[in-house]
Amino acid sequence: MMNFIYDVPTKVYFGEDAETHIGEALASIGSKKVLVHYGSERVRKTGLLAKVTAELDTAGIAWVELGGVEPNPKVGLVRKGVELARQEGVDFLLAVGGGSVCDSVKGIAMGLTTGKDPWEVVIAGVAPKQRFPMGAVLTLSAAGSEMSDSCVLTNEEFALKRGINGSHNRMTFAFMNPANTVTVPAWQTAAGTVDIMIHTMERFLTDEEATPLTDNIAVGIMRRVIECGALLRDNPADLNARADIMWASSLAHNDLTGCGRHKTFTAHKIEHDFSGLHDNITHGAGLSVIFPAWVMYEYKMGPERFAEWAVRIWDAEQGEDLESTIKDGVHRMRAFYKSLGMPVTIEELGITPDEYEKLADMTTAGGTRTLPSFGHALTKEDIIDLYRLAERKAVEE
Repeated sequence: MMNFIYDVPTKVYFGEDAETHIGEALASIGSKKVLVHYGSERVRKTGLLAKVTAELDTAGIAWVELGGVEPNPKVGLVRKGVELARQEGVDFLLAVGGGSVCDSVKGIAMGLTTGKDPWEVVIAGVAPKQRFPMGAVLTLSAAGSEMSDSCVLTNEEFALKRGINGSHNRMTFAFMNPANTVTVPAWQTAAGTVDIMIHTMERFLTDEEATPLTDNIAVGIMRRVIECGALLRDNPADLNARADIMWASSLAHNDLTGCGRHKTFTAHKIEHDFSGLHDNITHGAGLSVIFPAWVMYEYKMGPERFAEWAVRIWDAEQGEDLESTIKDGVHRMRAFYKSLGMPVTIEELGITPDEYEKLADMTTAGGTRTLPSFGHALTKEDIIDLYRLAERKAVEE
């Protein structure tokens, strides 16, 4: 097991009416004025936004609001948030929504603490040393941004989606009521299920020596997410499944499932350029296409580890050789994603071969950089070959 630092300062209020603790939580740190940040009008229509602001009013905490966060959160709105927060003298940022809203809040926080343009901070990759007080009222189980140290933003001008990690991205509070996810459309629930799983599978499939305790935690989370994904597909109102998958979204990306391991998040980085170039591609949907292809491209670099993944997560048949076991695991994974209504081929995403060069250039800065992967680094040419393993003809072989 590698040495590691595990630092998750987020205080979680989980369960029925978790949002009723907002006032007391923010008052406990002396907050006086809050920027309430959200995405679609769904949070207003469901009454959640009114509940949140009522809690602030009761606690005597002033607030201003800013809506309009889109999937693949845009740096343009983040800049507006920074300006509004400065004008209003805000001392706390509260996301009401899913991972995109959380990441937008994190972008605003970076602008406030550094005095720099948030996109410049992301591109520089130099994590701010300060943490601006912020929290999340979660409405979607997917990204795990409510407890992660990650922030991913999209620059709409350049069609680039990039992230930055660091303790400055850790939320102060997370208010997690599973009932607030019941109205999430089936497509988003399914995409979230994929995202949660791959946050942990990308940590599991690395080339370090064995980490039995971390592995067992990871396997338990992934297997329960598979169960919950199927349960919610058949009964979206299942609150027990909603609760477990909500908590799993946090545990899968707060680094618990990666303690003692080194993560590269190769598939995530490749997918970021899919949804950067094509804003209509949902992150989880892009991952359900590219991650199985990544496994097929990389398994020969560590067949024992990939076979362990196939058996322990997907109940793959242990064939005469490791390769057949791994391929059965990939087949079962794709079948599960398809059962949720997720795409498994690159054609389903609307990406065509004439875009492969541009996408690979985006990921590798025109072929000048490589992408860390399982035991080696991927070149631009490797990434293009990997795309081909996601084509229908390869998937159906």
